[in-house]
Amino acid sequence: MAVKIIVTDASHAHYAEDIRALIEISAQQRGTGIVNRTTEYIAEKITQGKAVIALDGSRAVGFSYIETWSHGMFVANSGLIVAHEYRNTGLARRIKKNIFMLSRKLYPKAKIFSITTGLAVMKINSDLGYVPVTFSELTRDIEFWKGCEGCRNFDILQRNDYKMCLCTGLMFDPDKPRSPKKNKIFIIPAKLPWRIFWDRPIVFIKRILQRQRLLRKFAALRKKNQERKNNN
Repeated sequence: MAVKIIVTDASHAHYAEDIRALIEISAQQRGTGIVNRTTEYIAEKITQGKAVIALDGSRAVGFSYIETWSHGMFVANSGLIVAHEYRNTGLARRIKKNIFMLSRKLYPKAKIFSITTGLAVMKINSDLGYVPVTFSELTRDIEFWKGCEGCRNFDILQRNDYKMCLCTGLMFDPDKPRSPKKNKIFIIPAKLPWRIFWDRPIVFIKRILQRQRLLRKFAALRKKNQERKNNN
């Protein structure tokens, strides 16, 4: 049976405990970057229609929800989870796209951001138009950062005065839209200083993205020069 992704309503509230269990299991497996939520909190998001759920028949196999901060100026797509046997099937990308579209519909003027340690989530976010940002560019709403208390790396965030952690910050700004990239080859140069990835991950990512832009510009110039030669 095909997996369906739908916007939640009160009729899906009974899935809250199953979803909480999925989040807990994933947090134990990964050990970082996932905050546990209570069944009541998840049920509230479901009944408010601020979540999407992936259903395989009557079984919940994926989920993500919306959180708002600073009076709706910032929106976070949180709690992305996929059941273990459904991973590497493209389901996470489908869920992420659907919760992103729901966020844009409910909060068209809000900046949508994400903090994650997952490389797959970073790639999906980049394809949707997110760009890497520092933590200082994210919401300063203390309630958001309190949500990180359930993460085992919270002490690292505290020690760095909420300016750096193992997570990478990414943001979609509706006032500065960036066209999503499709079917583009991502080249990581061998000579890039890999030590920076561990010390300053945001700088590392920005350098890679900057190099990709330069490579694309050079490729466009070469193509243009070749066309001129052919015309002559």
